[in-house]
Amino acid sequence: MLPTEHRLRRREDFATAVRRGRRAGRPLLVVHLRSGAPDPHAPGESAPPTRAGFVVSKAVGGAVVRNKVKRRLRHLMRDRVALLPAGSLVVVRALPGAGDADHEQLARDLDAAIERLLGGGAR
Repeated sequence: MLPTEHRLRRREDFATAVRRGRRAGRPLLVVHLRSGAPDPHAPGESAPPTRAGFVVSKAVGGAVVRNKVKRRLRHLMRDRVALLPAGSLVVVRALPGAGDADHEQLARDLDAAIERLLGGGAR
């Protein structure tokens, strides 16, 4: 499970990540990343944690399927939060095919999208 301090909850934070962040699309999901740029001169301030949020619409499936996809994505992001810059906002939006995908397919698409956003992949 993704720890509470790494969860994105406020509507404004979701909007910031989606509107002002970079985006990488894959067949099962789209990842939006707004890199955190903490002020290095701020006195006594530590870098805020990276926070992740998830958007799973009704197009993915019924309530049971949507909740299963959210649980899988939260579990996958738990291990990948450390890879992202401190203070980043991440929104993972599941596409309709995610409801039928297994855990490994979601992991593969999430890894590919994160790698692309961090500069490891070509456009």
